[in-house]
Amino acid sequence: MNALKPIAEGLWSNDAQPRLIGARRKSDGEIIFPMPHGDAASDYDAVELSPTGTLWSWTIQSFRPKSPPYIGPEDFLPFAIGYVELTEQVIVETRLTQTHGLKIGMPMELVIEPFDGNLLTYAFRPLEAT
Repeated sequence: MNALKPIAEGLWSNDAQPRLIGARRKSDGEIIFPMPHGDAASDYDAVELSPTGTLWSWTIQSFRPKSPPYIGPEDFLPFAIGYVELTEQVIVETRLTQTHGLKIGMPMELVIEPFDGNLLTYAFRPLEAT
């Protein structure tokens, strides 16, 4: 898996137990994800986000999105996407690792996994799955 490249640089740490990298606004302490780039970055400090959270909402993407902008495989497989609330930090939009057994309020944990064959992306899975 090390030969795969991240879908975007700077989204998560390279630690054995990775964490998403968010940003804390210097003026008021509000946390956002992802960390801004360019001129806006100077208004923020990088912060590692909690690797666990609570499933806030979710849905199943059951049809192949329009191309462009979708650039995924022709053999489309439905996937779950949701929002995970990282306690006292931020709500993150994310892929979910499974499409069945999801319940709002269930504990979730961050994983880094292959995406589209050549890339790595972040996702969350139910904490019981470990």
